Amino acid sequence: MSTLVKKIVPPKNSTGYQGSHRGSALLVSFGVSLLLLSGCAVGPDFVRPEAPKVTRYTHEGDPKEIATVDGVSQCFDEGVGPSAHWWKAFNSTQLDAAVSVGLADNPGLQAAEASLRQSQENLRAGSGIFYPQLSATFGQTREKSAPAAIGSSAPSSIFNLTTLSSSVSYALDIFGGQRRAVEGLSAQVDQQRALALGTYMMLTGNIVNTSIAIAAYHAQIEETGQLIAMEKDQISIAEKQYQAGISTYGALLTLRLQLKALEATLPPLRQKLSQAEHLLATLEGKTPAEFQLPTVWLADISLPRQLPLSLPSELVRQRPDILAAEAQLHAASAGIGVATAALFPSFTMNASYGQTSQTTGNLFNSASNVWGLGANVTAPIFKGGTLRAQRRAAIDAYQQSFASYKQTVLAAFAQVADIVRALEHDAELAQTEAQAVHDAKLAMDLLKANYQAGTANYLQVMITDIQYHQAKIGYLQAEAQQLQDTTALYVALGGGWSNDLKAKEDVYLHNK
Repeated sequence: MSTLVKKIVPPKNSTGYQGSHRGSALLVSFGVSLLLLSGCAVGPDFVRPEAPKVTRYTHEGDPKEIATVDGVSQCFDEGVGPSAHWWKAFNSTQLDAAVSVGLADNPGLQAAEASLRQSQENLRAGSGIFYPQLSATFGQTREKSAPAAIGSSAPSSIFNLTTLSSSVSYALDIFGGQRRAVEGLSAQVDQQRALALGTYMMLTGNIVNTSIAIAAYHAQIEETGQLIAMEKDQISIAEKQYQAGISTYGALLTLRLQLKALEATLPPLRQKLSQAEHLLATLEGKTPAEFQLPTVWLADISLPRQLPLSLPSELVRQRPDILAAEAQLHAASAGIGVATAALFPSFTMNASYGQTSQTTGNLFNSASNVWGLGANVTAPIFKGGTLRAQRRAAIDAYQQSFASYKQTVLAAFAQVADIVRALEHDAELAQTEAQAVHDAKLAMDLLKANYQAGTANYLQVMITDIQYHQAKIGYLQAEAQQLQDTTALYVALGGGWSNDLKAKEDVYLHNK
């Protein structure tokens, strides 16, 4: 049971009862007895749900190493979480700069900061219930009395009245309803902190992912442009051959159709590039018109070799979405205590002291002082079943939150499993595409040698050159996908905020 030490203050009787010193002693003694009973709070004490009892993410077992592509293989460090600034593993100063700007200027992150600060202030406001509530009043009035209203035949009179008074009250949290309410506010702070962490995590992931996409689109557009130029040269040769009567018009039409089909791929690529650039501008907190796009080349982005792979038991303690669901569950648990405490009486100790006089000169005379003290008890007798229904609703809310928590955990584990398998398949695809590029270049070099020896014509050389660039485009797409899925792994494992104290201070957004 949670405990709370309360300071005893002089009580006040809100009905104006004036007690003796003996009565005051009895009330204080009664208050002490109530405080001794206030060590227990009704409702369940929250316990963090246990992590799933699994040791791997996939049914077949998690891989230790991924296939080698161009001499680079990715290995999983089992039991190791992402580093705090995980995007530095790509060894790109352009990526580092883009992330820094986004963290400084993104409005979504700023909104998350404000929500966190708001929840912290709400917690401080709610915690004020544990302190005596003290107030002071000063007033001056001029009145005309009507003695006939109370059955008196005395003539009416006009008089001044000056009042200076203070009052103090203290709610005795006997059954812990207020403590559970503040516990719920504290859980809301934890939830907002987790949501802020999630915003931070998704922002960094989206910036890196979008930057990779922009670099890949640029590279693909460049390769496609070179391919179109070669296709045009091939058509020029085919036209001369047709005019010379050594080629058919059908062969020329086929080449022209191939060119148009290739040219048709450029507008969608340029559109995707524009969308990615506009998205990056938004993530950086700028409008597309004022955004200066950083130069990020795909060749300058390194594929990280050592990949983190947190233990499943650690994942539930470092993913912000799971932490947010856990905090929501904690708040729902505290809500049961609040609803349960409402079924029991509430106790308040209060006191007041003041001076009242018709003239300011006599305001501080002993004859002008008034005081009162007392204790109030309010007990629910009949509410038409409202309070019990509210408690059942609080229990249902807890069960709903618990189910949502479990669903969040399941989705997180499935996401990590998907990405682990995707990285394996990405490596297989990149390996195949790299081999295709190698074979196409070998065929191109061989045909160029034959052309120089006079055993092959220039058109054949151009065809192999086109095949080489087509293979390069396929490899660029596979390379970009591998980089983006690597980014997704860092994000799926929680973004690394929990592995560095400095990062924690940054992620907590200066709200300590």
